[in-house]
Amino acid sequence: MAKQNTRTFGETSDQAINILGEGTIIKGDIAASSDIRIDGQLIGNLEAKGRVVIGPKGKIDGKVKCNNVEIAGFIKGKVTVDELLNMKASAKIEGDIIAGKLAVEPGATFTGTCAMGGSSAPVKEDAKEKTLYNQKN
Repeated sequence: MAKQNTRTFGETSDQAINILGEGTIIKGDIAASSDIRIDGQLIGNLEAKGRVVIGPKGKIDGKVKCNNVEIAGFIKGKVTVDELLNMKASAKIEGDIIAGKLAVEPGATFTGTCAMGGSSAPVKEDAKEKTLYNQKN
């Protein structure tokens, strides 16, 4: 009788974790059907159906779309998270954030707009506030 779906390390495909190691640079988009950890650099977009972890030395220059993300490194681009976006103290994001829930440790920084609660609509500045701001400056 033949064995089905046997893996060297005893993993099934549902347990697969993709790792982009420190010192590795990828230019292009990544689509992952499971979890992924970035400790190197990605110049491109990342879409994952599982959990994403950006290590302290991990960098992404592009859009990120996933279910959950833990960020200790740097992202430059729009981040869309269906459930929880967790920013560690060393995290830095330059771009807009759309997340179901947001957890931010002291020391983490981001530049951009943030929308929570699963809203996929872009965040818009109130026209009246914008006019008042422009009149003062």
